[in-house]
Amino acid sequence: MLLRQLEYLVALAREKHFARAADACYVSQPSLSAAIRKLEQELDVPIVRRGRRFEGLTPEGERVLLWAQRILAEQDALRHELSMMRGGLTGTLRLGAIPTAMPVISLLTTPFCARHPNARVTLESLSSRDITHKLAEFDLDVAMTYLDDDTLGQVRKTPLYEERYLLLTPKHSALADLPMATWAQVAELPLCLLSPDMRNRRIMNGYFTDDGATARPSIESDTVSGLYSHLHGNHWSTVISHAWLHMFGVPDGMRVVPLKRPANGPRVGLVIAARSPEPVQARALLDVARQAGVQKALDDLLDVHLMDSGYLDIASKSLTAGA
Repeated sequence: MLLRQLEYLVALAREKHFARAADACYVSQPSLSAAIRKLEQELDVPIVRRGRRFEGLTPEGERVLLWAQRILAEQDALRHELSMMRGGLTGTLRLGAIPTAMPVISLLTTPFCARHPNARVTLESLSSRDITHKLAEFDLDVAMTYLDDDTLGQVRKTPLYEERYLLLTPKHSALADLPMATWAQVAELPLCLLSPDMRNRRIMNGYFTDDGATARPSIESDTVSGLYSHLHGNHWSTVISHAWLHMFGVPDGMRVVPLKRPANGPRVGLVIAARSPEPVQARALLDVARQAGVQKALDDLLDVHLMDSGYLDIASKSLTAGA
């Protein structure tokens, strides 16, 4: 059994099409098909359900696929470990992040690349469901997501920061000069919010409900940039995570107002699959994360914006008390 045969099988399972899998592996379709047939003969099990086209894998094929993914991941890990011993990290760190964490990802990737100039990073914006799937199938080395997600499965977690929610509202808004707003008050504003399929929005919906209110936004978006694009006309208000200030700041004509929050907000952090040995790139990113001080950087940025809005003294006391 050759590693190349396993690479062909993984490509076929990913592409779900013989010709596309062959193109991805830079071989002819007959060569790929012959290699997988040879793998079936060597293992003495049917792997692919064949008809006029690819129809999926057999139950035995699904089990072989899991082992193929694991073996290829171990091969990559070995190569990367040896590269480190020869003088530095090389290869590619495959990093996934939920969309609401993307604004702060550079706090990790920039120092990572500075420390490991010969390594590369590929970054994907993924749903929490896709993150779980890709970690299990060895398609990601590490991901940034909500740590309280019950669908993550067997992973190792490294907390980075706790989300704090803020109101962005026009300076002429009725809530613009409040030292702190309630979720019920926010629900009465003309709102643009993340769409309900986003976990961040579902967390917010829980806070609205706890305050006896229901948010009925006129505009919903599945991206943070989609929300910010509506704020420049000074008509709409929105609720943001304080982490988004790192990339987007406070638009002209808007005010940032602290929101009443629970004692413990949702935690965001890094997760890697619970396997040994850890991918060397993932281990290197975790080392960077432990020294990056993401929570402090975001809290300091929040203080700057609250100071600019004249809320620093009141807001800091309220946030510390979890009022």
